[in-house]
Amino acid sequence: MTSNHLSHPSALRRFLQAQSSAGLVLMGAAALALVIANSPWGPGYEALLHVPVGPLSLGHWINDGLMAVFFLLVGLEIKREALDGQLATWPRRILPGVAAAGGMAIPALVYLALNTGPTLRGWAIPAATDIAFALGVISLLGRRVPASLRVFLTALAIIDDLGAVVIIALFYTAGISVPDLLGAAVVVAILVAMNRMGVLRLAPYLLLGAVLWVLVLRSGIHATLAGVILAFTIPLQASPGRPDDSTTSPLHRLEHALHLPVGFLIVPLFGLANAGVPFLGLPAEALVAPVTLGVGLGLLLGKVVGVFGCSMLVIRLGFADMPAHASRRQMFGTALLCGIGFTMSLFITLLAFPGEPVLQAEAKIGILAGSLLSGLLGYAMLRVAPQDRPGTPSR
Repeated sequence: MTSNHLSHPSALRRFLQAQSSAGLVLMGAAALALVIANSPWGPGYEALLHVPVGPLSLGHWINDGLMAVFFLLVGLEIKREALDGQLATWPRRILPGVAAAGGMAIPALVYLALNTGPTLRGWAIPAATDIAFALGVISLLGRRVPASLRVFLTALAIIDDLGAVVIIALFYTAGISVPDLLGAAVVVAILVAMNRMGVLRLAPYLLLGAVLWVLVLRSGIHATLAGVILAFTIPLQASPGRPDDSTTSPLHRLEHALHLPVGFLIVPLFGLANAGVPFLGLPAEALVAPVTLGVGLGLLLGKVVGVFGCSMLVIRLGFADMPAHASRRQMFGTALLCGIGFTMSLFITLLAFPGEPVLQAEAKIGILAGSLLSGLLGYAMLRVAPQDRPGTPSR
């Protein structure tokens, strides 16, 4: 199958532009959440999230329901990139893959070095990169950042998301309901069979996906993982009559349909519901608490050491090439941007410290501080970094 990114380069450009714009909207939502949480409307804002809407509260519908759609889009992007995109071959996977692995391991080690006892559960909070936020910052730099670095950052963040999904499934799963888990397995088997039988209509997949979400919610595994599982069963093959155009596949059509609502509604709504930290009600010690420092330094220092260090190592060893027309300083600036860990970090915070508002607040302070400093320093580095031109050696 011809790679969609190679045969239709404008598709990747549209994707990056959409992610960049969504990142700017997410910045606005996070800022608004902070303003509301520290205003006279703060208590009402918090109470609204606990209003029951059917079987779940409004906050749970956002975090368990709408975010399942976000994870569905994440799963679609992972599958597309792995089979038909920038991660379709091993040479393309090596650099972002090693960078993503280092960018998850080192921040976790930084966090573990500063925490003991019950707060150890937050080790994965600084391990994720927010692709929308990072690309939003890069969009402000225009042509100063080569396209190859945008593609590198996108591939790294997608692998990073896959790692976060695995972490959530393995380490943040509550008690298991075997009957519901077996029911979910049956639904997955039906979805896989539909894929193998060549069913290309999206409606049956989405209807069974809703059933899968309910069963996973009741099983004890976090409900959002149903979105990723569903995504992996959506066919990537082209629709009949247009065999040479992979963009007509069910996966591409669903991914295209979800980009705008996820980027401009669901993720900003999640940020609005979860980024608010009432600083005025917190003790001063929260600013230097082990969780705060572990998350903040994990994002600010751990990410750049892991991403840049591992990238330079595999490039120096000859296993991968430097992204085209990118200098080492630009790679360092991009590694700094990987410390923006907003959406997935907030999500893991809720799983790591359920029912513990003080620890959640400390983690959120670390996320906001680490992400803000990473974004500002990454922007400054990319702003002043010399640019490589075709035919010039990397610096």
